[in-house]
Amino acid sequence: MLGHLALSILTGLFVGVSSGLLGIGGGTILVPVFRLLFGMSAMEATGTSLFSIVPTSVSGAAAHVRHGTCIPRLGLAMGLGGALTSPLGVFLASKSPGWAIMLMAAVIISMSAYSMFKKALALPGGKPPDASDAAAPVVEEACEPAAVMGSTLAKGAAIGLVAGLASGYVGVGGGFVMMPMMIGLLGIPMALASGTSLIAVTILAIPGVIEQGLMGNVDILAGIFVSLGTVPGAYVGARLIKKIPERVLRLAFGGFLIVASVLLVANEFFA
Repeated sequence: MLGHLALSILTGLFVGVSSGLLGIGGGTILVPVFRLLFGMSAMEATGTSLFSIVPTSVSGAAAHVRHGTCIPRLGLAMGLGGALTSPLGVFLASKSPGWAIMLMAAVIISMSAYSMFKKALALPGGKPPDASDAAAPVVEEACEPAAVMGSTLAKGAAIGLVAGLASGYVGVGGGFVMMPMMIGLLGIPMALASGTSLIAVTILAIPGVIEQGLMGNVDILAGIFVSLGTVPGAYVGARLIKKIPERVLRLAFGGFLIVASVLLVANEFFA
């Protein structure tokens, strides 16, 4: 029991720091961990992952808001969009075989990893990301009151719709969808995209968690144990983001996504 608790907390710490740095809820790590190390079924792994994501994202998002490394209005728009579709994702997952859920997770994760590697290799080693760098005009426009009904927030809501569906289906926060799209389509620097994504993840994950809980797919004890590590870890990750070059962040993001996708496929088809 103590070993299980220690493993859960250590996993949570790693997930939390990654979450705070990379703007993800941590599901891309938690789903493989719950599936491979905890021996959960596909639906239990996705449901418990979503449950663990909520406190992780709240902790990371709060830290980003305090440090000004996010765009709250954009995060809210994406989160509300995602909240509409995450229950649909859970419903579709409940009608799918376990291998299909894990395979879809691996495909989506790999696509996000490719996007991150491509952008990282185009950047110099550079200085740590700065919220006031060249992309600031786009960010400032997104923060203007007049932009609440403008194209930036509308695109954000559309991104949220996609992220919510993916989140509910594969049990992740949706940051792996929102991060590349915010950076590539909206021109948001990663130093601001990470915190903005966590705000959205906090909102869009809740309906999916409720639906998974009603289906009996949430291991509450395991989720709580993991959260003992993710909550402080997410706070630490959010504080570190200003000190790490953007290229390093993107390479780290892509790296752990590739590992997660390979593990998922290996477990489902070769274990």
